[in-house]
Amino acid sequence: MAKLKEKVSSLNASPTAPVAHGVGRRKKTVARVWLRKGNGKMVVNGRSYEEYFDTPYTRLNAMTPFRVCEQFKNYDVAVNITGGGVCAQSDAVKLGIARAIVSVDEEARLELRKHGLLTVDSRVKERKKYGQKAARRKFQFVKR
Repeated sequence: MAKLKEKVSSLNASPTAPVAHGVGRRKKTVARVWLRKGNGKMVVNGRSYEEYFDTPYTRLNAMTPFRVCEQFKNYDVAVNITGGGVCAQSDAVKLGIARAIVSVDEEARLELRKHGLLTVDSRVKERKKYGQKAARRKFQFVKR
């Protein structure tokens, strides 16, 4: 049992061990984010974030927490994303990074909250109803 504890503690002390973890969700997207001490590199699903997020809007959106909290610019970010489209994915990454930063430094919560980065956007697609064409769209009414 002692050897197992030594092994676990040595894993946690390694430089590649994650410092913090955060989960961000938006629509059908789930982003799992890990922060590590490093030089500010961001990897999304095994690719660099510039390559993954192809538009300037999604790149800026995903990196918003680091623009708000300057002291975390030297952290490496590893992200695993599933589901959704690119815009929803960037929103999920933004929330995941903000939550991970709060787990590292509780003092950053006020600044992130002030910029709305810890607020979950809970809007999802409305389901289709029976007897209708779509969620709200009805079939055309025929009088005669």
